Amino acid sequence: MTNGARDVLLRRALASDAEAAAAVWLRSFAAALPGVVRPRSDDEVRAYFRHVLVPARDTWVAQAADDVTGVMVLEGEELEQLYLAPEWRGRGIGDRFVALAKERSPGGLTLWTFQVNGPAHRFYERHGFTAVEWTDGAGNEEREPDVRYVWRP
Repeated sequence: MTNGARDVLLRRALASDAEAAAAVWLRSFAAALPGVVRPRSDDEVRAYFRHVLVPARDTWVAQAADDVTGVMVLEGEELEQLYLAPEWRGRGIGDRFVALAKERSPGGLTLWTFQVNGPAHRFYERHGFTAVEWTDGAGNEEREPDVRYVWRP
């Protein structure tokens, strides 16, 4: 196993990465948000990566050796997804993904995260994002209170 983010390649996701990227998402979601009920089955998440995220969005993966260790999805100025395999958290890969997102959207970024996800709040705030809106979760599939963050250069 490699030691840090330097040993990890960030690259555009290929169709062949969809399964591995979905697996990272599923493991990361379960580890980071154990109390949040997912409205979609594992198979539906895999299909969404295969048919929507990888082919139709600006989807990136972090790759260490032959393993996908992270996934980031951009949709215009929205940082739609950023998930790392649990064992790869804290190694700088998320920092590199955010830097890439800012590079690809130099006018600014917005994102949503759940209110219960304190580590995500600290991470994004450390990267210059500001919380601008809190909701009761009525607008998301999980029905989980969330917060919108914005980054402007």
